[in-house]
Amino acid sequence: MLILVVDDQPLNCRLLQTMLEHQHYDVLIANNGQEALNLLYEHDVDIVLLDVMMPVMDGFETAPKIKEHAGDVYLPVIFITALEDHASFEKCLHVGGDDFIHKPFDRIVLSAKIRAHARTRKLSKEAHEQKKQLEYHYNQIEREHEIVEHIFRNALSGQQDFADLCDYHLSPASMFNGDMFLMAKSPIGGFYCLLGDFTGHGLAAAVGALPASKIFYTMVQKGMAVNDIAAELNSSLNTLLPGHMFCAAAIIEISSSGRNLSAWLGGFPDIYLIDGQGQVLKTIESQHMSLGILDEDEFERNTLHFEVDVGTRIVMATDGIIESEAPDGELFGEQRLIDVLSCKVDISTKDIIQQVREYSGHKEQQDDLSIAIINCLPDTSTEALPPEYSTLPFNISISLNAQQMRYTDPVLELVDILSQVEGLHAHRSNVFLLLSEAYNNSLDHGVLGLKSDLKNQDDGFIEYYQQRAIALESLKDALIIINVRFCPEEFCLVFNICDSGNGFDHSSTALHQSQQEHGRGVELLSEIAKSVTYNQVGNEVELVYSLR
Repeated sequence: MLILVVDDQPLNCRLLQTMLEHQHYDVLIANNGQEALNLLYEHDVDIVLLDVMMPVMDGFETAPKIKEHAGDVYLPVIFITALEDHASFEKCLHVGGDDFIHKPFDRIVLSAKIRAHARTRKLSKEAHEQKKQLEYHYNQIEREHEIVEHIFRNALSGQQDFADLCDYHLSPASMFNGDMFLMAKSPIGGFYCLLGDFTGHGLAAAVGALPASKIFYTMVQKGMAVNDIAAELNSSLNTLLPGHMFCAAAIIEISSSGRNLSAWLGGFPDIYLIDGQGQVLKTIESQHMSLGILDEDEFERNTLHFEVDVGTRIVMATDGIIESEAPDGELFGEQRLIDVLSCKVDISTKDIIQQVREYSGHKEQQDDLSIAIINCLPDTSTEALPPEYSTLPFNISISLNAQQMRYTDPVLELVDILSQVEGLHAHRSNVFLLLSEAYNNSLDHGVLGLKSDLKNQDDGFIEYYQQRAIALESLKDALIIINVRFCPEEFCLVFNICDSGNGFDHSSTALHQSQQEHGRGVELLSEIAKSVTYNQVGNEVELVYSLR
């Protein structure tokens, strides 16, 4: 430890130097305040013993300059004084002195004071170093946050606003949002949106939004179906995210007419179809697990399809809304959200968020709050030029045995093939729906002989798909034939799906399904196709799809 002795009396300097060096301290000598300041600039001094009365610059003038030089680090100044009046003691402390010692010097008292102030000096230096490290790390974190925020802002700012179609609110619980809302129009006028909720919140939860948004926008521009988008997102997130992270998501597609709705929901709170007065017309529940959990071969692609009236509104909210707590700990809940929807005509997300904040007592939110209201409206954008279609007629025929039914997805591969034909890509979504529904009807109800009534029971969907998996695994000697014919002169595609099952009553099935919570199957085919024709047995269907 280095001690600076400042005194104009050589005898005092020699005496103090001897006493201090005997206790193994290093000592510097200065004869006035100016010399002391010069030495302070050259050496890292730990304690200053400062005389009061000196020429050139006395102790009262020197002490403040010493403290100014020390800055935030404690540098003890112990005045050496022969003065006895209280006013002088008070002035010593007022100008920056931390202690004083009387002449003649008491070695024991001097040693004790030096040790005490040395401990304080050491603690101050350690605290100052820690403060510098904290400031450095804080600045690094702030810089990194700025960079990440810039990346997120630019990566997610590509989407357009569709004020007439969508009203949404995103309110993160921290700097970064663990919820994401994406929306875009397809080349044929359909409107897509995705509301996702990653595990947790903040930066760790937000990282999945970057790859997810890229996949979403790319696939929408290709006119892919919602279950295609869901499958691709699941595959990507399953690879990228750690095992404890996943994304609850609702993916919606509204047709260009505003009347057909397709939905894939995984681990997401119920979404609601409401009218203009906010009355719930239908509740749509999740049928799948969240994205990023299942492997590709386990992932379920089934999609819900509905016909809606133009002007119907879709309300979708993450669990941060319904799990908001009142001061007494009670949750906002689903029923309160339903009640809020009907409290005002054409309610907005701003109105709903205000109700949630008032319910929680305006306390700091614990989770990301995200809600969207989508209007089912027809596309009114300028019509594009009529597409150019291939003039080459063709036929495709596929025969599937039991083994192939278990392990292949013929619909997706066939749609991919058809999408390569000039002009047909714009119809990919409708073609996928037609083939998917017709093939699943043939497989489930024709070949496997399953009954949809099971889905109406509690946990019916789970039981249905368990029975489906068992029946499919034990299936033998079955056949499904898919024929596709392209007629460029008539601008249509003709699909023929035939199975080796016993057939089913398609007329009663359509009526029955229209009254249930599950998909509308046969009825949906009639909505999309120009004509739907069954054979007498019910194990063969012909679909004519118009390209105009």
